[in-house]
This record gives sequence, C-alpha cells and structure tokens, in this order.
Amino acid sequence: MRSPRCHFVILFIQFVSIISFYHCVMPIRGEENKTSVVKVDVGIILDLETDVAKVMHTCILLALEDYRASANRSAIRIVPHLRNSKKDDVEAASAAIYLLKDVQVQAIFGPQMSTQTDFVIDLGNRVKVPIISPAASPSLSVKENPFFIRGALPSSSQTKAIAAIVKYYDWREVVIIYEDSSYGTGIVPHLTNALLEVNTLVSYRSVISPSANDDQILKELYNLNTKQTRVFVVHLQPYLASRLFLKAKEAEMMSSGYAWIITDVLTSLLDSVDHSVIESSMQGVLGIKPYIPRSNELSNFTKRWRKRFREEYPDMDPVELNVFGLWAYDSITALAKAIVEVATTAIPKFKKANARENLTDLDALGTSELGSLLLDSVQNTVLKRGLSGEFRIIKGELQPSPYVIVNIIGKGERSVGFWTEKDGISYKPKMNSKTAKSINEPLGAIIWPGESTIVPRGWEIPTSGKRLRVGVPVKGGLEQFIKVEIDAKTQAVTATGFIPDVFREVIRSLPYAVPYDFIPFPIEHIPTSQEYDDLVYKISLKEYDAVVGDVTILASRSKYVDFTLPFSESGISVVVPVKDDERRNAWIFLKPLKSELWITTGAFFVFIGFVVWVLEHRVNQEFRGPKHKQVGMIFWFSFSTLVFAHRERVTSNFTRFVLIVWVFVVLVLTSSYTASLTSMLTVQQLQPTITDLNDLIKNGEYVGCQKGTFVKDILKHMKFDSSKFRSYSTLEEYNDALSRGSKNGGVGAIVDELPYLRLFLNKYCRKYIMVGPTYKAAGFGFAFSKGSPLVPDISRAVLQVMEGELMNKIIQKWFGNETDCPQKDVMAIASSLTLDSFKGLFLIAGVSAGSALLLFLLTFLYHHREILCTDDVAEARDISNSV
Repeated sequence: MRSPRCHFVILFIQFVSIISFYHCVMPIRGEENKTSVVKVDVGIILDLETDVAKVMHTCILLALEDYRASANRSAIRIVPHLRNSKKDDVEAASAAIYLLKDVQVQAIFGPQMSTQTDFVIDLGNRVKVPIISPAASPSLSVKENPFFIRGALPSSSQTKAIAAIVKYYDWREVVIIYEDSSYGTGIVPHLTNALLEVNTLVSYRSVISPSANDDQILKELYNLNTKQTRVFVVHLQPYLASRLFLKAKEAEMMSSGYAWIITDVLTSLLDSVDHSVIESSMQGVLGIKPYIPRSNELSNFTKRWRKRFREEYPDMDPVELNVFGLWAYDSITALAKAIVEVATTAIPKFKKANARENLTDLDALGTSELGSLLLDSVQNTVLKRGLSGEFRIIKGELQPSPYVIVNIIGKGERSVGFWTEKDGISYKPKMNSKTAKSINEPLGAIIWPGESTIVPRGWEIPTSGKRLRVGVPVKGGLEQFIKVEIDAKTQAVTATGFIPDVFREVIRSLPYAVPYDFIPFPIEHIPTSQEYDDLVYKISLKEYDAVVGDVTILASRSKYVDFTLPFSESGISVVVPVKDDERRNAWIFLKPLKSELWITTGAFFVFIGFVVWVLEHRVNQEFRGPKHKQVGMIFWFSFSTLVFAHRERVTSNFTRFVLIVWVFVVLVLTSSYTASLTSMLTVQQLQPTITDLNDLIKNGEYVGCQKGTFVKDILKHMKFDSSKFRSYSTLEEYNDALSRGSKNGGVGAIVDELPYLRLFLNKYCRKYIMVGPTYKAAGFGFAFSKGSPLVPDISRAVLQVMEGELMNKIIQKWFGNETDCPQKDVMAIASSLTLDSFKGLFLIAGVSAGSALLLFLLTFLYHHREILCTDDVAEARDISNSV
C-alpha cells in the first residue's frame, strides 16, 4: 500500500511531464494553426553502406543540433529527411523523387557518387531546388547546372599540386594509375594538362577495373615494371588501392628507385586502409590532401563526434573524422544560415504542376518557391571559422584550400610540406604572406620506398626489358669519326672511331648501367639513298631508341627528337685549292701595285715635273735651253725624286713647297711598294683560287659535299644550282676532286662541317686553304626520342667527359697532333695595293701643286701689268692709224 507522500510525488511528476509536453508540442501545433513557426524540410541522400557516408551523417546531425542550439527561439525549424541510396543509382533517383514529390524538400544534400548526383542535379534544375553534393567529379559542371552547389573540392583542384611535386623533383615522365569508373576517369585529362604545363609527359595510363582480381592487378604491375618510368600517380578508392599496393610489394615495386603519389581521397581516408597494408606495402608513399587547420572548436567537435558516432553506429568499428565529414558539417551550417535569411520572405512550398491526366512522377513534381532564394544565398557564402577552415563557396563552387603533402611512415603519415596555388610548395603554410617557419628546403626530409633517403631518378632501364637500340650510320668513309663493321659469322655490330669512343665514355660516366646494341643504318650515294634525316626520323618511328654518329643538331630534326649537348665544334666552311707560287713569275715586281695605281703615279710624276718647270723656267738657268732639253728636264727632274737623285737647284719658294709635299708622297709610295714586294718574295702565300661562295655561283663551279649531309640544303638556300653538287665520302675523294677542278670532272670547292675540314686540311694542308665566312651550326650531338629521361643525364655526362683529360686523349687517338700543319689555317692573303689607299696623298699633292701654279700665275700677271697695259695701248694706236 502506497503512502500519501509517495502518491503526491507521483502526481507532481505527472503534472511536470504534462507541462513539459505542452511546451514542446505547442510550437508544432502552432504551425498547423498558422502561428509564426516555419518548418523547412531538407533532404539528405547518402550511401549509408559506406564509412564516409556514416561519418557525414553524424556530422550533419551535429550541425543541425548546433543550429537548433544557436536558434533556440527562432521561428524556423529545419526538418531533415534521410534516405539511403544503397550504392545504387536507381535508389538515389528514387529517393530524390520521393523527397521532392512527397516531402517537398527545399534543398537536398547529396548524393556522394557522381553518377547518382548527375541525375539528381537534373531534378533540382527542374524543380528549382538547390542540390548541395560532395561529389568531386570534374564532369559535374556548376556552370551548366544552375541549381548545383559543390560541397567538396573537385578532384581536378589537386592536379596542380601533384604537378608541382613532380616538377620539384624534376621527373620528366609519370604513369597514371586510375580506376575505371567516373570517379577515376574524371581527373585524367586535368592531371595530364597540369603535368604538360611543367613539361612532364604521361608516358602511360594504367586503368584498373573495380572488379579486377589480384592476378589481373599483378599482371598490370608487371607490365608497368617493364617500362622505364618509375613515378606513379595513384587515383583509386581505398579498397582497390590497398590491393594494388599489396601486389606492388609482391612485384618488388615498393623498393628503392620507385616513387608513388596518391591523390586526396585516398590520403584523406588513409585510416580506412588496413594498418597491416600500410606498414607492409605503402611505406615511403607521398600523398596530398586538403589542409585542415587545428583549432579548439575542431578539437571539441571531434570529441562530440566520436561520442555521437558510437551512439548512431554502436556495432561498427571506430573510424576517424575526415575532411568529408567536416565539409558536410560546414555545408549544412551554410544551408541553415541561408534558410534563416530567406525562409521568412517566401512560403516553403511547391507550386503544383498543371493538372492534367496521366502525369508521371517527374511531371507532378512542381517547382519550389523558396529554392531560388536559397540558391542565391548558398552559392555565394563564406564561413570564416568553419570546422574545415575558411569555407568559401563562390558561384556554387567550393574554393580551393591549401594542400598538405604527407609521407607515409610506420602506421600513419607525416607532414612534409604544403602547397597553394599562389605560393607553390613550402615547408609550412603561409600566414599573412609570411612563412610560419623559415627553412632552406621547401619540403621536409622524405623517406622513399625501400627506406631510401635518395630521391628517385624517376626512370630506370628495366633489366627485363629491351636493351637500348642505338642506330649508327654506315657510309664507308671518314672512318676517323665512325666506322661500323658487321661480323660475317655472328652478325655482331662493332662501331669504332672518335664518336663511338665518346659515347662509350659518356655511358661509363653515368651513375647507372645502360645496356645498348648498335644497329647499322646504311647511307649510300644512290638516287634512292637514305640520308641522316631518315636515320634520325627512325627514332620517332620507334625503330631506334637513340642515334650515335656524326649527326648535326638542327632545328628541323629537333621537332621529332631530343638532342644532348653537342660534343664537337660547330660551323660550316669552304675549302679551295691554293694558287701556284708566284715568286717564280718574271713580272712579279709589278704585282705590288694595281694597274690604276701605276697609271696614276706615272701621271703625277709628269704633272709635278711640268709644274716645277713652269715655276723655275724664268728664274733658273738649269731649266732653260733647247726645247728637247727642257722636255727631258721635266721627266728627269720628276722621276729622279723617286730615288731622291735630283741635283738641280731650285730657286722659287713655290717650287720648294711643291717638292716638299711631293717628296713625302714619293716616300710613302716607295715604302709601301717595298713592303709589299718584300712580302711577296719572302713569305709563301697560300692564296686561294676562290675567295667567296658567290664566286662559285658566278663561275658555275661544281661544289663537293659529303654523302647524306644537310649542307646541300643550306647551299640550295644560298641559290646554288643542285645540279652542281657532287657527293664524296672519303678524304682521298675530296683531294682528287679538288685537284681535277670543275672542268675536269672535279669540283672548285668543298663545303662541309668544320670537323671534317679540319681533318682534311690536317692531311693536305699545303694544297688547300679554308676561305670565306664560317656559317654557324650547333655541332654533333646524340639523338634520343622526344621526352627521353636519358637526355639530361647524357648531357651532363657529355660535359663531364669534355671537361676532363679523357677528351684530349680521344682526339689525339683519332686525329693526331693538329699542329703538324701550321699553314692549314692561314687565312691572310697578300694582295696588290690599290688606288683607294693613296687617294688622299694624291689629292694633297695635286692641290699643293695646283695652288702653287695658280699663285705663280697671279704673281706674274701682277708684276707685268704695266707691260700688258702698254701693249694694249700700242695695239689700239696701230688700229686707229690704219683706219
């Protein structure tokens, strides 16, 4: 039997319960009675069979709780309606139709998968309901779908960060391993373009089916291992990625020399990968993921989230909070903020579709009156203190945040750097344009696969793959440069000469072994012959991996191959025969002066003699006498000044002035004549028969070239007639052709590259000479396929060999001592003196003599003016008398 006191307590508790129920229920009933409380329905579509969806679901529940706590007295109540899409596109579509038609939600969060989201977006556009989806596929366009708002970063936003890592380590080629699904294929074109911007090629794309078994994955990995590239970018879901790395470990591809980069989804969900897989098969992997700054709010929320997650999913193994959950929290928070702003301005109801018979579910959806207002608010929203950091949605697109670069070590990951589009790679995130911690290296120390601290080179010559196929020219001449021999029994190819020796030393200088085989390429002088361009083009046809030979680096060839740095001197020049020795010519004494200079000098001798005679004739007895004596005096006196042998005294100051100038002119002329004649008689002159290429064109001379050379193309550009070309392959043929000349079946000149001409002149230095300008060329280089990772290493090795003493030994071995022929480089040619060199002297002498003669005549007329006047008067009288 109960006591009265106990009965009273029970009645009091019931009374309090009734009062509490009344206060809780009245707002809802007040809504039905058209009070100020507004209910806004929001749909949520998630794949609750996935861990990520369960994480987001818990975050959404907490976001709604936080909204209700902050808006305790608000007249707006957000009612969530959760639907499970069960990893099925049809289920997702059915859920969306139910939410829009039956519940009439004003916004939908989800779905996660891109294929599911694509259809739901179309529904949202039709009924004007915002769709906030965490789907990351770049194929879902915000611009093309006005009611689509992306609540997560698109997978394309990470491509520049991956490209920056590849550029930082100077990797020239990568392999992309991606899932054969909309999730995997969406990133490929964006990642390829980002890598191209940093001059990196995607050498291979490996597609892994989500349904692939372990044997198929292992087979694909073995295929990748036969290729040169050792840098792999993995874009797979966690379950498929864990199987891939287990098999990569089995294929010995998680060892030193390999580099693996995983994308943001896998890095962010790394806790969902089995720890045994991480410890055994993912050590040394690099990954990137969005950067989440630490804060007290995030720390407190994480504790709340863990507690709530255990309550919602008590039978599930614990998982960690990830960035997708934080984005879901911030998205719902932004949506709630927008609902509060616009819900009081419009009724959260649908306009019904036009009533007609046989309406389908899609036709009966109607349109939302609140959706357009919500869209305007949500698609441009900023949460300065979001749990994921600064949560900014601009024009419906979540704006990129910094990416953190992590290195997988032990059971987890370690941050080694950050990337932002503005600042690139840095060791610490930048705050207010200043780095939080200064450090010399942009990235921290990284442990690579195989516990190596050495940065992978990015490529290897696979031991199980093919050897390097090296094409070499076979032309039967100039064997000092390259000579190719084929063993008749074994068919083994042997290459000797300067160029093969340089190539061997370069390969030995590499820090790794590069096995190679020489493959002969015949170059014969026949109308259908193959030339060096054909040899180089074989690389782009994948018939050769490289070409080693006397191949000149040309712009036209670099369009389809990559050349190393040159290992020889560059330039194109001309060799012609020298003229016979003119010292044995009986008239060589006339050679120092050109004919016009001889004539001008003789004329001035006569002119100066005449001027002296005019000036001295009236006052000097030695210049008087019979006419033949006076004429002889003119020539004698003038020419005697040539050797300063004139003995006649002069009395006129005008004459003295003229002789001073003239004697100086004679001194200069005789000194120049003596020097030129001395040079011609004492110094052997290698005077060429032709001094310029234009002379060859004018004279119609034949020109000799090497077989298969590009020099013919250059001569054609210089307006040479191609019918005047003759091809040769040996130094002896060069000598024979030049000796015979164009008229006897030979050539007037040899046009070739400097290395060949140096070798030719070293052997025939006293018969030929190099003339004309040297036309620039890039020199000899080794050719490789476009984008070959060998090119940078080979180029560095070329420099190393050229800077050492070894290069001099190779040159001495094949070309000997080039100083044995001192005359081969004599380019100066003594020529006759021309009038142009002495025009100034003759002008001075002519003006001096002319001025003296003019002054003499004026003085003479002045002194005899009375006589001239008397003669005029007498003549006038005679005329008058006669009249």
